[in-house]
Amino acid sequence: MTTKAICNIFAVAAVLAAGMPAIAHSQTSGTAPSFVDNFDRLDQKFWYVSDGWNNGSHQNCTWSKDQVSVQEGVLELSFEERKTGERDFACGEIQTRQRFGYGTFEARIKTAEGSGLNSAFFTYIGPTDKKPHDEIDFEVLGKDSSRVQVNQYISAKGGNEKLVDVEGGANAAFNDYAFVWEKERLRFYLNGNLVQEVTDPTKIPVNAQKIFFSLWGTDTLSDWMGKFAYQGPAGMQIDRVAYTAPGEKCLFPESLTCTLD
Repeated sequence: MTTKAICNIFAVAAVLAAGMPAIAHSQTSGTAPSFVDNFDRLDQKFWYVSDGWNNGSHQNCTWSKDQVSVQEGVLELSFEERKTGERDFACGEIQTRQRFGYGTFEARIKTAEGSGLNSAFFTYIGPTDKKPHDEIDFEVLGKDSSRVQVNQYISAKGGNEKLVDVEGGANAAFNDYAFVWEKERLRFYLNGNLVQEVTDPTKIPVNAQKIFFSLWGTDTLSDWMGKFAYQGPAGMQIDRVAYTAPGEKCLFPESLTCTLD
């Protein structure tokens, strides 16, 4: 089992222990409709803001709603030294209240810098939603912002990591991250370029998932995320996120779906 898989098991236990409220799903089929969010504001009927717990001993910060803000059309998740709950640091995370199935997932992101930090755009479903642990990831580790790690989990089984170079650095400017999730294929894109393709059906998730953005740190996972060394407040910025259901027209001119067959 990979370090990330262990982390997610801890995360599930921590969320259950924290008593996170159950969220109702309006889509009986398990998948929500297409959308694009340019973050003119944070719609809390659409987004759930994590607040008041941590994901386990590996995480050195407590999720706090105060670390989530929207300014001038950009969502910012921040990490700072501030005693919150059981931790000396506070960090930010949001997740959709609905689940999304096959389709195209896109986000325009500028990541945080700093060893021991993780800027993540991913989809996830698991035991807290009475489903197996399925997940699809983009993660930039602040120890080396020149690369992004792509990965996926099927029933809690990962081990599909691939590191992809981000020209100019993921923390230096906004970059476009996208994946196209189909029943028989999973494709990852960076700035419109295909960087990973999965066609083995045993390595493609099958359960509809929620969309997450998170920025967090660790004192213990140094082999993976680097030795934590606080250098002051850090931030991850999200300019846009979108989901396009299969067969639908592209939702905005820059969308990957405007050019894909």
